[in-house]
Amino acid sequence: MNTINDYIVNYLEYCQYRKRLDGKTLKAYQIDLKQYSAYSSEFLHCFAKDTVDQFITNLHKQYKPKTVKRKIASLKAFFHYLEYKQLLEENPFSKLDIRFREAKLLPKTIPFHAIQAFLSTMYAQKSSARSEYKLRCCIRDIAVIELLFATGMRISELCSLKSTDIDLQSNNILIYGKGAKERILQIGNPEVISALVSYQNTFEKDIAVCGYFFVNRLQHKLSDQSVRFMINHYAGLAGIEQHITPHMFRHSFATLLLEQDVDIRYIQRMLGHSSISTTEIYTHVSNAKQKDILVHKHPRNLMDINK
Repeated sequence: MNTINDYIVNYLEYCQYRKRLDGKTLKAYQIDLKQYSAYSSEFLHCFAKDTVDQFITNLHKQYKPKTVKRKIASLKAFFHYLEYKQLLEENPFSKLDIRFREAKLLPKTIPFHAIQAFLSTMYAQKSSARSEYKLRCCIRDIAVIELLFATGMRISELCSLKSTDIDLQSNNILIYGKGAKERILQIGNPEVISALVSYQNTFEKDIAVCGYFFVNRLQHKLSDQSVRFMINHYAGLAGIEQHITPHMFRHSFATLLLEQDVDIRYIQRMLGHSSISTTEIYTHVSNAKQKDILVHKHPRNLMDINK
């Protein structure tokens, strides 16, 4: 007789080979479902509505809403699979109310002047580099940050770029996003292009060995964690007190383009969002933009009132 763990193994294989889900999604599913398996082992019926209901209540006690939402989605997809395979008499989710209020958190951005200071510090470090190793690191680090800010790509997308994904003749970049979706972005800024060309020329042999575009000193794929460490290092040198993450360059990319009156649907495509509702979180007006509008563009400025 199959146990819930057997069903989980079968489901993960189904997700990998039939649904062709990526490794990170599979890992998240595995973690979430193993957690439910361990929790439900203390109950008589692991597929019962009350068991699932109590598990969800327990999730809310332990995690933030975003994490709870993901774990519920993982479990719901698993039960849908069991129902599809006719392994369940009744899907417990059909009688569960899993809706809950989730706070709308505005994306954290990096102020324009801080990005400018950050990049200036990186280029200054490159100019003052006292060794070949230090110079190479600066060239690579500049290329990474310039590309993050120039395209708004996710850090996972940047680290997964293959050498064949970047064409510096046409300045096109092929990006593999979430859900195996592809998008092509054009790099238009000459300084960004120059930084990428300099990096490619400097690391040509390392890239050929690794296969990925961004490499570390061991000629392996550059990791997300390495980029986070890099950002903390240069932020400290630039005297920026704000904690900066790679994803904040993506948020800043979108917000600053909106402030330049770029149509949100163009930004949606550049970010690789499947739904415009995801992109609309960036439509909040920054304080600086709001002040500019109210000071310079309010219709009261056009009124000449006799007093």
